[in-house]
Amino acid sequence: MNRVTELFGIKYPIIQGGMVWCSGWELASAVSNAGGLGLIGAGSMSPEMLRAHILKCKEATDKPFGVNVPLLFSHLQETMKVIVDEDVKIVFTSGGKPDLWTSFLKDKGIKVAHVVPGAKYAAKCEAAGVDAVVAEGFEAGGHNGREETTTFCLIPKVRETIKIPLIAAGGITGGRAMLAAMVLGAEGVQIGTRFVASWECSANAGFKQKVVECEEGGTVLALKKLAPVRLLRNKFCAEVLELESRGATAEELTQLLGKGRAGKGMFEGDIENGELEIGQGASLLKGILPAGEIVDSIWNEFLQARKEISEAGAQLGS
Repeated sequence: MNRVTELFGIKYPIIQGGMVWCSGWELASAVSNAGGLGLIGAGSMSPEMLRAHILKCKEATDKPFGVNVPLLFSHLQETMKVIVDEDVKIVFTSGGKPDLWTSFLKDKGIKVAHVVPGAKYAAKCEAAGVDAVVAEGFEAGGHNGREETTTFCLIPKVRETIKIPLIAAGGITGGRAMLAAMVLGAEGVQIGTRFVASWECSANAGFKQKVVECEEGGTVLALKKLAPVRLLRNKFCAEVLELESRGATAEELTQLLGKGRAGKGMFEGDIENGELEIGQGASLLKGILPAGEIVDSIWNEFLQARKEISEAGAQLGS
């Protein structure tokens, strides 16, 4: 047990990222049942849809689970009301100022973690009173930090900046990467991309297949004039890169992006014209597996790697 497992009441310090279009109640409950912390991704849900997912998750697991809430929601107040009404115990916030809702949630007895791309934002989180920080590196899928700091550089910097529990994210798909993150100062990991390639993920099957077929260099950080997002290379991504290479304005990029582009790709399965958000770790994936099996494999690989490092250390010291 460490501070992260104790904080959330879970067996393993493995958190499933609350990804838009990918993280419904089936995935969250499966991860929680396996000993990790499952998160429902509220970013692609109306308040009433979120309520339905919370209720189904409660039926599917008696273990702790949480909700991820992007703080740029248009219906944020209604979403927070649903979370409080349905007695959700854990909320991960992202994409906004941590002091906007942290006090409100903590006053309701809810544990709060906030996702950041840099150490200065982590310090603001600690000052705002969050219970834990998720430091997410440049390798991560979806929306990313403008600083483009990699996880290996980010985690030790955040660790020396804050005293509260630290969770590493970005490019982590297995137990060896989890061990590396913890050596650098993290006390747990948040994993998104690996859980996209799971049976229970709510994303379209065509998108999942595209993810596991991704090769090294198959993703790119784009749309930096709007909000940086890591995309799987496809026709839409190529159009974005071409516009950006010509110095397109934010307005031109917004027009290309349009509305519902991420849902069109990841949920509806328009693989060429949709916005396919995924992390660099996709190139490491070998197949689509049950979420519980993924949690077990991550943990067992972590234990094996820790054993190997311990034995190597003993040999060096002899």
